[in-house]
Formats: sequence, structure tokens, C-alpha cells
Amino acid sequence: MAQSDFLYPENPRRRQEVNRLHQQLLDCLSDSFQVTNKLTGVLNTHLGCTLAFIEMKRDGTIKENCDIIIQAVIQIQKELQKVDEALKEKLEPTLYRKLQDIKERETEKIAIVQKVISVILGEATTAASAVAVKLVGSNVTTGIINKLVTVLAHIGTSLLGSIGVAVLGLGIDMIIRAILGAVERTQLQAAIKSYEKHLVEFKAASERYHHAITEVTSAVKRQIR
Repeated sequence: MAQSDFLYPENPRRRQEVNRLHQQLLDCLSDSFQVTNKLTGVLNTHLGCTLAFIEMKRDGTIKENCDIIIQAVIQIQKELQKVDEALKEKLEPTLYRKLQDIKERETEKIAIVQKVISVILGEATTAASAVAVKLVGSNVTTGIINKLVTVLAHIGTSLLGSIGVAVLGLGIDMIIRAILGAVERTQLQAAIKSYEKHLVEFKAASERYHHAITEVTSAVKRQIR
């Protein structure tokens, strides 16, 4: 037992709590890597993009891994912006506005995109049109992706950013030492609050991101059948 535990008997429980919260953060981070790669695969396959897949840096910090996802998403957004600009250029203004109208049926939107997608991509598939509708013609999806980037940026610049992602196999005491560094163990409660605060935002953003991209892949599957 650490000497400070005699003065702060709640510290052992707090160590366990920090460990648990750290694992939850890594689970969300890992899921975001997987979902981003799933989105990358869809864009490369159906929109002719050449985006690189990403991999978690196991010997890196939380910030480094957040930055990997952020940069990948930024590249994805650039590709989607190109498609959006092409649609805006090729479609009549009234048809382009329909793509942004949440009241418009998805099947109608796909039909609209289908009119010009071959000019943009060099070929026309309903799967490509569905991807464009889900990702370019949806302000909701765009907002979800932007929110994920914002949350990851906040985590990267927080107290948690400098923590290594691979500390879980080191045992509780080593985890706490790696997480807190020079910070006194009496400040475990502050670390817990930091984890809890960012986890609430990250879980919500990660789940919405996962759901949105699952909707994209499901739409593609419906068109391929």
C-alpha cells in the first residue's frame, strides 16, 4: 500500500476507477479507428477515393492516436467536399437544394444524384449515389463527424492527452504512475473527474459516429442487392 493511502484511504478505490475509465476511453478510441477505416473502405470502393487506412499507435499517447483519427477524418471531409462541389456544379440549383432537404425521401435523393454521378466518377452505380446522399447530402452526418473531431481535439489537449495507450498491461500501480506522472496521488480524484468529463462527450460522439457510418454501409448494401 502506498504511504499516502494511510492519509487517503479512498486512493485504492480511486486507482481502480482510473483504470476502469482508462479502459473505457481506449474502447471508444479503438471503435473510432475501426469505424473510420470502415468509412474509408466505402469511399475508396464506391467513390473512387484513395484514402489510407489507419492503425492505432500502441506505443503512442492518447493525443497521438486522437490526432491520427482527426487527420484521417479531415482527409475524408476533403474528399466529400470535392463530391459536394461537383454535385453543386452539375445539378440544377433546385435539385441540389433537394439533396439538403431532410424532408425529401432518400430514394428521391439517390435518383437525383444518379443523374450526374457518372459524370463525376466516370461510372454510375446506385451504391455510389447512396454513399453521396448519406455523406454529402446529409447535414446531420456532417455534424456528427465534425463533433467527433472536436471531442478528439479536446481530449488530446486535456490532462489525458499525454497518457500512453498501452499502460493497461502494467498493473494498477504502474498504470497510475504512467497516468499521473509527477502528479501527487492525492490528486487521483482530479484524474477521475477528467476522465469522466471527457468520456461523457466521447462516448456520445463515438456512438453517433458509429451509427451514422453503419447507416451508410447499410444503404450501400441495400443498393447492391
